[in-house]
Amino acid sequence: MGEIVLAAKCTHVPTMLMSEQPGRLEGARTPAIDGHREIARRAKALGADTIVICDTHWVINAGYHIKANLRFEGLFTSNEFPQFIQNLPYAYEGDPVLGDAIAAKATEKGVYTLSHQLDSLELEYGTLVPMRFMSREGDFKVVSIAAWCTVHDHDESRVIGEAIREAVEASDNKVLLVASGSLSHKIWANKDYAANNGTFTISSEFNRQMDLRVLELWQQGDHATFLKMLGEYADFCCGEGSMHDTAMLYGALGWDSYTAPCELITEYFPSSGTGQTNVIFPVQ
Repeated sequence: MGEIVLAAKCTHVPTMLMSEQPGRLEGARTPAIDGHREIARRAKALGADTIVICDTHWVINAGYHIKANLRFEGLFTSNEFPQFIQNLPYAYEGDPVLGDAIAAKATEKGVYTLSHQLDSLELEYGTLVPMRFMSREGDFKVVSIAAWCTVHDHDESRVIGEAIREAVEASDNKVLLVASGSLSHKIWANKDYAANNGTFTISSEFNRQMDLRVLELWQQGDHATFLKMLGEYADFCCGEGSMHDTAMLYGALGWDSYTAPCELITEYFPSSGTGQTNVIFPVQ
């Protein structure tokens, strides 16, 4: 019987890649990188062989979608930030059986979901950034689920999370579940970015205060209160991908019945106007 052995909410800011390159950002995101590696180490120690990533950089406009190739390999340049992520090589094993099973479970539960095995459907950087650092701790397979959902509601994404858990439990997989996205996500206006040292600042004090309160709730295990505010938090603080990754994470963990105190692995940090962190959600 399979299981989700660990779950996490993780940053995927492009400056993590730039942090390992010579230049003004060298070393700037070491805490975030170390956080990814620590999460992967803990998951590996619990027997994880697969990472399921809910990716807020994969935008979808109808249904839900899963990338479940047997193997992913390519050279990635971001169409959003080609100056930051260009010619990034990647090669990871996938799990079409698990991807197909998640899609089937979700569809059975009333949320239409398709699993794809298409070489031309490349991974997005919400998956590639965590995998770049987490894969250094083990040979994990990866399944990527679209979590930038434009015409979907959080209750549907909750069902996707439930389907992830049920499909994993019916498999032989030991899974690290990652919600890949920021907290608040109001990127600096183009004209304001340089003037406000945009790489290292947040664009809204209101958003920062809301982010810090959310982290308090998570660390206290008061997830029921957080879920009551999830919709408004995502709207008012511009949650990345409307925070559908987070709804999927909670769906897999039991939604408002989940009570485990979270562990902050990477201290909260601002990036290009947004709020970022790495947080472990222990599996009860």
